[in-house]
Amino acid sequence: MSFAPRLSRFTETDSGDYWPGFVDALATLLLVIVFLLSIFVAGQFALSRALTGRDEQLAALNQQLATLTDELALAEGENTRLEQEMTTLRATLSDVQAERDDLSDQLVIVMGQMEDVQSRLILEEEVTANQVDQLTALNLQMQALRDQISQLTGLLDAAEAREEELESQIFNLGERLNAALASRAAELARYRSDFFGRLREILGNRSGVSVVGDRFVFETDVLFASGSAALSNDGRESLRPIADAIIQLTTEIPDDLEWIIRIDGHTDPRPIRTTYPSNWHLSAARAISVVNWFEDLGVPSEHLVAAGFGEFQPIAEGTSEEAYARNRRIELKLTSR
Repeated sequence: MSFAPRLSRFTETDSGDYWPGFVDALATLLLVIVFLLSIFVAGQFALSRALTGRDEQLAALNQQLATLTDELALAEGENTRLEQEMTTLRATLSDVQAERDDLSDQLVIVMGQMEDVQSRLILEEEVTANQVDQLTALNLQMQALRDQISQLTGLLDAAEAREEELESQIFNLGERLNAALASRAAELARYRSDFFGRLREILGNRSGVSVVGDRFVFETDVLFASGSAALSNDGRESLRPIADAIIQLTTEIPDDLEWIIRIDGHTDPRPIRTTYPSNWHLSAARAISVVNWFEDLGVPSEHLVAAGFGEFQPIAEGTSEEAYARNRRIELKLTSR
């Protein structure tokens, strides 16, 4: 049996030209790359427009905040002026009331004198010219006193009406001030929300870090050695992106909106066996260490506050090691000054 014919046919079959198929594959790959690039460019354009719209919204909000701040300053000035006017008016009202009371006393005396003269005249049953003059003078004096009392009563009524008007204006200004303050609080809450969102992106799902209410909580085991207030190298690096976010925040919040980052230190209830005399001292020292590190990284000191709470504000109940670890913590809170 001979294999030569089969080998010859196999050789002829495998000698085809593969170049057109290779070109088709390259063309298909090129189309896919062009399609992906088109999607990327479209995504970049959409992202750019979204960021531009956000910047415009932020500028509009800042403009509204500036307007509200101006209105708040004017309202505070007007409120101060009205309160001063109210104080002056009340002092005048008090003087007028005292004067009216004094005239009323004088009127009572004159009326008593007049009644006495009339009684004597009745007893004597005859009226002399001198007595008639005395009676006439008393009547005139009594009428003058009544006129003065009537005039003072009118002044008192006008002063009381003005007082009610001023109280109404002060009440309205109070409502405007409360509305303006509420607006500023809402503005600070918006920045707080943006700041916390940024921190969540920075920290991700890092162990030992959580959000409790309006605070970011770092378990101190991540930052400090046991019984120590000196930041570890890992702790310093963990706080570095937080400091960068705070520095960026200082460029975004308007200067007239007073705010601080409050750093609170907390411990577990177990007594410490270090150079610190109590957990109060240790918690405060740890908060101050974080503040000092933020200052070293460029965070403005006027936006930082340190506080120590010892073991008296736990967030986990019980005496397990897990509960103790959760209660040993540093909290960061963005709030008004």
